[in-house]
Amino acid sequence: MAPKHHPTPLSGGDRKALTKELGKARAMTGILAAQSAEMRAKGAALIQQADRMLCESWNERMWSDGEPIDPSPTIDQAINGGFPWLEIQCARCKTPNDVDLAALKHPPTTFVHDLASRLRCRKCAKAGRRPSATLLQLGWQPRHPRGEV
Repeated sequence: MAPKHHPTPLSGGDRKALTKELGKARAMTGILAAQSAEMRAKGAALIQQADRMLCESWNERMWSDGEPIDPSPTIDQAINGGFPWLEIQCARCKTPNDVDLAALKHPPTTFVHDLASRLRCRKCAKAGRRPSATLLQLGWQPRHPRGEV
């Protein structure tokens, strides 16, 4: 984009005043851009903290109530909050496993509790059954060795 053209005034005093005001405006743009970047960084940190608290709250409700709680964090909120793993258990064979939420092919706006009916145990599928998974909690690292889910 071409710079804005300011016609040069004829008198010397007006030229000096225009130069001074243009200098102030250019300095102010740098200050405002720095403040904007700082506020965005603070906002991103606050959103990440809020997502972490939402995941911790959901984990506590899951532990106390023991069922998929609606509403739950979305996949992107869980990942942003530092909980990229979902601990699950097969409803039939009780095999525990961890699911990497970042590797799922679901949209990032999918709620975690909606995954319960979509996740299946491969071990049971080989036996001709397809039970759904039981959600346990969100985790910041995998708790179980890589298994069959």
